[in-house]
Amino acid sequence: MKRSVSLAIFSAILVFAAPHGFAQPAHVSASTIPTDRLIQPADLPPILAPSGAKKAPVVLQVGSRIFYSEAHIRGSIYAGAGSQPAGLALLEKTVAPFPKDKFIVLYCGCCPWDRCPNIAPAFDRLHDLGYTNVKVLYLPNNFGDDWVSKGYPTDK
Repeated sequence: MKRSVSLAIFSAILVFAAPHGFAQPAHVSASTIPTDRLIQPADLPPILAPSGAKKAPVVLQVGSRIFYSEAHIRGSIYAGAGSQPAGLALLEKTVAPFPKDKFIVLYCGCCPWDRCPNIAPAFDRLHDLGYTNVKVLYLPNNFGDDWVSKGYPTDK
């Protein structure tokens, strides 16, 4: 009896907490993102500023604000940490003005790809919102090793 009461209380807490932003999303590996949705670092710089501005992607950093402040892809926008409810809310607000077929590139680079807590939730949220042209920058190690040290366009 005591166990079923405890289980009922725990279930009630989860039901209440999740929609109110108290529960953290379960960690979903970046490895769940389909490979056809990935873009390699060497392939991004040539498309950052093509001749037709409508073809240029919107590049969104969905990791730590501190990392973004230290260095980020030139022209990218900080869109909130994808692992946090407030970050996903900021991501939604950031993309709201764009049409659903806008070319969007997400990146984080906080840590090795298979441990990144931000990319998959951000990618999934955009998919759930109906965005159809979303790619994810594949940074297998981290932003410093896979972007900055390679000399790709960076703002600090």
